[in-house]
Amino acid sequence: MTVTASRIGIAHQIAVALDTPDWKTFSVWCETFGPRVGVLKVGLEAFSRWGPKAVELARQHARGVFLDLKLHDIPNTVAGAVDAVRALGVDYLTVHIGGGPDMLEAAAEAARGEIKLLGVTLLTHLDADALEVLELPGPARERVGRWASIAARHGCSGAVCSPREVALLRERLPAPFELVTPGIRPGDSPADDQRRTATPRQALADGADLLVIGRPLTRAADPLAALESLAREIETAAGS
Repeated sequence: MTVTASRIGIAHQIAVALDTPDWKTFSVWCETFGPRVGVLKVGLEAFSRWGPKAVELARQHARGVFLDLKLHDIPNTVAGAVDAVRALGVDYLTVHIGGGPDMLEAAAEAARGEIKLLGVTLLTHLDADALEVLELPGPARERVGRWASIAARHGCSGAVCSPREVALLRERLPAPFELVTPGIRPGDSPADDQRRTATPRQALADGADLLVIGRPLTRAADPLAALESLAREIETAAGS
């Protein structure tokens, strides 16, 4: 089945993760999804392989571009990196909240209001056992809540969290602070390396603003049909 853009409309709350080692595949995904979703996400793998060229191609097709580098270094180094990224014309850029308030403020100053900085809380593959090994005991949701509040106080426009923590963050950090959620999996998706996951319907009901979705779309037998199904689920959730 071929699904046309007019049938899908624009799925504004979806960010498609362009994770592939193949340039041709990356290009096809940009062309396929860019006009049909709110944001294309260029991640660490793509940027490490192709650099600004990947962002430039995504911008040619996308309504918005999210550069997911999770910057985490001393304040001066991160400020320099943000300044370099600002010249690429991206809409979102991730920085790791674990870098602390000074780093976050340096990043915000370098962004000059031209990029929305998203503070990364805990990666979605980390569960209670992994946090214990890292000597970060206690419930993940409480740590995520504390770190997201730090991001909000020190210059970030939003936070990246798993869908399991969205409701807590939305209660503590109302709009316009944005909540961006990877780990989105339709009910029929197979298990993978992400553990703190939820369905699109649940994440939106809890207050997520942008859903980061990769493999359920890019690896689908019919990517546009999968996108249409997701778009319908989002419309249903918005109307419920």
